[in-house]
Amino acid sequence: MINFEYMRVSTVKAAVDALRKYPDSAVIAGGTNLVDLMKKGVTSPGRLVDITNLPLKEIIDEGTGLRIGALVANSDLADDASVQAAYPLLSQALKAGASAQLRNMATVGGNLLQRTRCGYFYDVAMPCNKRKPGSGCGALQGYNRMHAIFGGSSNCIAVHPSDMCVALAALDAQVLVSGPAGDRKIAFTDFHRLPGATPEKDNNLNKNELITGVYIPANQFGHRVHYLKVRDRASYAFALVSVAAALNIRDGRIVTARLAMGGVAHKPWRLFEAEKNLTGKTPSIPVFEQAAQIAMKGAKGYGANNFKLKLAPAALTEALTRASGISA
Repeated sequence: MINFEYMRVSTVKAAVDALRKYPDSAVIAGGTNLVDLMKKGVTSPGRLVDITNLPLKEIIDEGTGLRIGALVANSDLADDASVQAAYPLLSQALKAGASAQLRNMATVGGNLLQRTRCGYFYDVAMPCNKRKPGSGCGALQGYNRMHAIFGGSSNCIAVHPSDMCVALAALDAQVLVSGPAGDRKIAFTDFHRLPGATPEKDNNLNKNELITGVYIPANQFGHRVHYLKVRDRASYAFALVSVAAALNIRDGRIVTARLAMGGVAHKPWRLFEAEKNLTGKTPSIPVFEQAAQIAMKGAKGYGANNFKLKLAPAALTEALTRASGISA
């Protein structure tokens, strides 16, 4: 790890000003991902801007939705009574992520900004367009068991590692940011990017912008939700495939559905067409299987991850079955 400067700020404006004044700086809060990247030599910021003193640690039920500060710890958010009562899908996803110790340190804002766990990205001796643009993608012809089946490009097939973000994508969340031009909101499904020709860009934050929170609009998904995470071991493992499923069922029919997947794309993968297909139908396994097949449109394996082409629709069907409460 190289030497770096350190500063602590106490206001959002001071944080934004520091990012603008020191172009080689990085924001640090819990540090659960950034410190690892620095130790591996993947990133080498010249200055760390510590934002842990900012007033961004509240969870506020505004009636029309839930406002979550960027510095709320993942564990606090998962255990919050209002989240468990009205947004249980988010609580389930958070509790599926990492370990209890990491959840105690990791923040909401940091979770949004965490980087891929692709082995080629972390190994500075290997080619990786995300780490070093133009160097190539080692995963395309290499070991790609954990990699994307949706939205990949010839430059990158890495996946986004978050569980929390999959639930937020399904719940139509918004990312709240502040920057030199003021405050703005970004629809969650527009926040993270697909790799395209610029895989080094994970998200659509503008230069010197800071995440201040997340807003989730009120919804009808306080029940009949399920977060399913398929992984190699029962804890502290990233998803091979994960599914956030939420159903609003009235008079025996699906009024609205929300679906998103993790472990399958460079961003949380929202399944809009599958949601539409479910609307108005009576919950059943054949209905869920049909929606899962629709969700797989455009999926592509790269060799070692071909098994995901079968695992993903099976996981979708299972998550929907559990969310609906019908007997398998």
